[in-house]
Amino acid sequence: MQQGRIVIVGTGIMLGAHLTPAAKSYLQAADLVFAAVTDGISEQWLQTMNADVRSFAPLYALGKSRHDTYQQMIDLMLTEVRAGKFVVGAFYGHPGVFAYAPHKVIELARLEGYEAQMLAGISAADCLHADLGIDPGRVGCQYYEASQFMFYQRVIDPSAYLVLWQISLAGDRTIARFDTGEGELQLLVELLAADYPADHQVVIYEAASMPFETPRMDWLTLAELPTARLTLKSTLVLPPARALQKNVQLLERLKVLQAG
Repeated sequence: MQQGRIVIVGTGIMLGAHLTPAAKSYLQAADLVFAAVTDGISEQWLQTMNADVRSFAPLYALGKSRHDTYQQMIDLMLTEVRAGKFVVGAFYGHPGVFAYAPHKVIELARLEGYEAQMLAGISAADCLHADLGIDPGRVGCQYYEASQFMFYQRVIDPSAYLVLWQISLAGDRTIARFDTGEGELQLLVELLAADYPADHQVVIYEAASMPFETPRMDWLTLAELPTARLTLKSTLVLPPARALQKNVQLLERLKVLQAG
């Protein structure tokens, strides 16, 4: 095993409230910390735990492919690991949810013989289930990234919840923008119209990131989505549009099987 080491941790969604004790101990013990968080306040908070915190924020730019940004993140972290450092990557929310660089840097570090691991964190999905009162075990819950949902043929079940992440980027094919337009959102509405009526009530959700904030839960009809106010934190949640349908044939076979 090589000398360098990397641990990827999640800072959670709410500043200071969601960090696990294990993640905090790694942040304090690291030689340096790379920060992929949402604002300067969060970076300052990380600096209270480690004197060498390096922000990934300057790597982002309008018109620059996010793939290039992610590759730069990976290269910066691996450079320090190869230099024998104990590196921690601190990523907003859960570091393995909607995050390419954390998974890839761990994969590459392990291939090169370095110790590498990821710690789970509280994600926006965890907050969503708590704030909206959605139990995925009741009728089921489907997660899709909004653009991927549009680009590929997916079969959805309208009797379960449908959650579309990164809705403010829906339909973006450039991977270099920070928002989308009404035209792209209208295409998404038309795609969903095969399973959901135009007046179906949906919710735009944003988890609270500060202790003094409240989560955003704005209800509207599906038809109103193209003109809704969206941010990079916005998630679209569609409640079920129909009731669960019993699988009568399978239930009968189970009845016979279990009776015998």
